[in-house]
Amino acid sequence: MTVAPLSWSELEAINDFSVDLIHGATNSQSGLRLFGQTEDQVRVTLYRDHHAWCPYCQKVWLWLEEKQIPYRIQKVSMVCYGQKQDWYKQKVPSGMLPALELDGRLITESDDILIALERTFGPLGYEMTDATVIPLRQLERSLFRAWCIWLCSRYRSEREEQRRRDQFTAVIKDLEAALDLTPPYFLPVFSVVDVIFTPFLERMNASLYYYKGYSLREENIGLAAWFAAMETRSTYRGTQSDFHTHVHDLPPQMGGCYSNAHPQTQINQNRVNFGPWLGLPDVSYPEPDTARQEALYRVLKHRTNIMRVNPASPEVIDWALRCALTKLIKGEDCLPPPGSDGALRYLRDRISVPRDMSIYAAKHLRQALEVTAALAGDGQPAPLPVNHRQDQNPANFNVSSA
Repeated sequence: MTVAPLSWSELEAINDFSVDLIHGATNSQSGLRLFGQTEDQVRVTLYRDHHAWCPYCQKVWLWLEEKQIPYRIQKVSMVCYGQKQDWYKQKVPSGMLPALELDGRLITESDDILIALERTFGPLGYEMTDATVIPLRQLERSLFRAWCIWLCSRYRSEREEQRRRDQFTAVIKDLEAALDLTPPYFLPVFSVVDVIFTPFLERMNASLYYYKGYSLREENIGLAAWFAAMETRSTYRGTQSDFHTHVHDLPPQMGGCYSNAHPQTQINQNRVNFGPWLGLPDVSYPEPDTARQEALYRVLKHRTNIMRVNPASPEVIDWALRCALTKLIKGEDCLPPPGSDGALRYLRDRISVPRDMSIYAAKHLRQALEVTAALAGDGQPAPLPVNHRQDQNPANFNVSSA
């Protein structure tokens, strides 16, 4: 038995989610962060990508949040999903991200940015040039290279695939040994080293699970403890993405990500693409009570543009989206109109974490969209592109209000 969809006014009436983007917990939608201070104390402007896909941006973003340095945020398109803004190219001709202005001085390259920040505001635990930090920075680069070689090389034979896997897991053993010295972090206290490792360990966890059938977080005890410790930090939770977002945003950024032929890879891909999404090894902290309300809040905020860019007619997607939100909030099935299955799954595939909402909110929204779509049929939208993500071009969406 199904229920009637709630109206937009009824959905608005039960929407009670709120967030403090300026002084509250880390949030991708923030344009100004003050941490209880006043705007005249802002000395920093961070230029990062609109979609929170850039790993180097995440590194600087997390450092600023951990140190609670008041700063402004200006969002810029990455070339993989949009046209670089003219005003930014005038400021940074290379278009490189991130960039940071500190007391009017422009700095690029994420490591140079962190060094400049710590010289001004003090280190995060340890200095970037500390003798204990440099070997760990080198380990991070070695791990990055081994990951890229395995992930971004076409699958040719089982033997070659195993060799690349072995090269990667050999570096992981060194990483596990480093974590074993001062668990759960890389040094006795949380530090800039953890910030440096965060973006790519998060992306490795997602991409290797999906493209190689290898679960980084589940197969390595030290890394599992490190991820769990990171998730106790509201700073990290505010920048954290999910598997679905990463595995589909990485190919155009990296020039391709290639699957192997292992049966577990196909199982993992089906799970990431089609659900269920709760229980995936991309998050382990307890789900907040506000997850569904957050998802509703974000859809209501942007529903006009969500429906405008959807391939279905306005009448179909309006009805179908209200059905999915009714399922999200009430937990009851709501029959969408015929032909809306592909339209709902189009939206399912384009929820971006943390750009749109936090990880648990996205999981619940994806699940509500999928369950509702299944009531209409098994139609799927066109596969997500891998050479670019122009389907996510912010020019097609109102990004001014985040």
